Amino acid sequence: MNNIKIEKASKADAADILEIQKKAFLSEAKLYNDYQIGALTQTRDELVKDFDVYVFLKAVLDDGRIAGSVKARVSGNSCWIGRLIVLPEYQKQGIGRKLMEAVEGCFPDAAKYELGTGSKSVQNIRFYKKLGYKISGEEKDNSVTLVHMEKVKGGA
Repeated sequence: MNNIKIEKASKADAADILEIQKKAFLSEAKLYNDYQIGALTQTRDELVKDFDVYVFLKAVLDDGRIAGSVKARVSGNSCWIGRLIVLPEYQKQGIGRKLMEAVEGCFPDAAKYELGTGSKSVQNIRFYKKLGYKISGEEKDNSVTLVHMEKVKGGA
């Protein structure tokens, strides 16, 4: 993927982002045999409300279509990153990495970046580890055990 542009998303992008989110999280739902996970049941209105709390970035293809997205917000000195999504047909082409680097860059004053992923999501965990994240804990969320990961500024 050579000409992917990472841009700030707006509420006008919510429908496209929600569609990508549902396609991207289908593999997670299959992995856990749970099709009621939040990413699949979220409504457009709920996603639009997230824009009031989170900064959303989008990965835009040459033709203007959105191929992926990520959201993040700061609380204290920590930046929580959520819902990194890339359309399945564009996965493993560097878009997720570009989105993560860009979203971290939006919050340069954060002392650490945090995120969560499912414990069975081995590819996700491996991906985040390559970006410098380490497992910092786990919690049960319905049928899914969530792995908390963090990246401390300065590599501590």
